[in-house]
Amino acid sequence: MNPSEGELFKKILGPAWGGLHPDIQARFDHNPMPGKPLYYTGRMTELTCSNVGRVLGYLTMPLIQGALMPYNDADFPVDIEVYSKEGSAAIFKQRIYRLNGRKPVQFTSYMLESARGEVLEYVGMGMGMKLVLAVRDGNLHFESDGYFWQIAGVRIPMPAWLTPGKTYLCHRNNNCAQFDIRIEIRHALFGTTFTQAGVFREVRP
Repeated sequence: MNPSEGELFKKILGPAWGGLHPDIQARFDHNPMPGKPLYYTGRMTELTCSNVGRVLGYLTMPLIQGALMPYNDADFPVDIEVYSKEGSAAIFKQRIYRLNGRKPVQFTSYMLESARGEVLEYVGMGMGMKLVLAVRDGNLHFESDGYFWQIAGVRIPMPAWLTPGKTYLCHRNNNCAQFDIRIEIRHALFGTTFTQAGVFREVRP
């Protein structure tokens, strides 16, 4: 079977999957076949970073461009492509942020299940985070549970104070054709460092 977010999330959530809004369940039931990606488009209504976030964004840009954007902006288009690769268990997600007055920023991450049944998202250069999934009010929530740097197959935990903060993501359903995504990254010492919010819909070929 080709990898899909839906199959992974069903396995991780177990019975809690049934509490998701049916539109969200149907949305994640689509499998991105190799060579046949899924496409989404939308508009970012909010993109913010704190002063600390801006410094982190510029410092990490050469390594993980687009993962931590050191900009404040709003009302600009975003295109998302979700795809798989032949022979790979990973689910890839490419985002293109078409910011106002700047060159587009492209960011690609991939998600997979670890041997221990964890959901891991890699953002580049072996850096990633473990994600914990939950269902609240019919919507899908993700929280980071530690960042790591993977070298030669070994995951090395990163101290929390060296990271941008704990990541919170909510996939909220609007209707069968539209959904909201909101991401907040909150540092224990420096407060909210990054925020993204947008409205999206699937684009069918």
